[in-house]
Amino acid sequence: MTDVRARSVAYVAFTLPDLARARDFLRDFGFRDAGMADGALHMTGYGPEPFVYRACEGAPGFAGLAFSVGDLGELATLAAMTGAEIEPLDAPGGGCRVRLTDPDGFAVDAVAGRQDGELGTRRPVKDWNTASAKPRIGSAKRLDASPAHVERLGHVVLGVSDFSRSQAWYKRHFGLLTSDEIATDDGGTMGAFLRLDLGDAPTDHHSLFLAQVAGPPGFRHAAFEVWDMDDLMTGHDFLAGRGHRAAWGVGRHVLGSQVFDYWFDPWDHMLEHWTDGDLFTANDAPNIATQSELHKVQWGPDFPAVIFAGKREVEA
Repeated sequence: MTDVRARSVAYVAFTLPDLARARDFLRDFGFRDAGMADGALHMTGYGPEPFVYRACEGAPGFAGLAFSVGDLGELATLAAMTGAEIEPLDAPGGGCRVRLTDPDGFAVDAVAGRQDGELGTRRPVKDWNTASAKPRIGSAKRLDASPAHVERLGHVVLGVSDFSRSQAWYKRHFGLLTSDEIATDDGGTMGAFLRLDLGDAPTDHHSLFLAQVAGPPGFRHAAFEVWDMDDLMTGHDFLAGRGHRAAWGVGRHVLGSQVFDYWFDPWDHMLEHWTDGDLFTANDAPNIATQSELHKVQWGPDFPAVIFAGKREVEA
């Protein structure tokens, strides 16, 4: 283990052939513009992060992910541990980074010292009237036909060639904890949902999911929290109305419990809207789950295996 602890998954990065087209899709998805820097497009949500998505011009592809660590001291510890250099981060919010490469060659930045961005304008939350509690009295709920509102980056999912090796690397460098380990029928392990170690502070059920895959390692999806269920559903209708391609949803997962809605960008990278996920602290014990639980929903459409195998075609 290491004294370095990731505090958040900071951003995902891509190379894309048309940044203007990318910006149009990302705005429809619910991001806000964060500006160009170092030749790259940066997008943010409505939370304090200076950016959560970065794209440079190039052939379509995944260019890596980043974790925020506690401070520049932790960044220096990580640099000393790996032999990497600390360098300025030429991006909105500034700060510094250490560039690492995981066992499958994925670029992984560790960042610290970034300045918060400007918060987006939030709409007033309209309470839900349920059978047991009816707090909304004398006020009608009216929702705009508009994109969802991305709050932050929640997690990234990667297919890896050797799960045990990759899990050990991420735990060693970022202090991640296991929430659910996915057991195979023969008693092995094919993946795990990994969460941040924030001590007594609650954190998402997972910030990273690693799955051992039969084919080449690769990016599977990145998930962004939206404001609430209404926001997710109006965002779904808005994306559909704009002609974007849905992947899976709307439904509720078993592991993590979040309500999900998956979409493809114009180059078949999968991005997820989610809301109402589970939270745990460092004191919560890890769980062993089955492969059927991994793909099971509490409600919603069944798991589309073709899509999640990384293939372009979509099941009818």
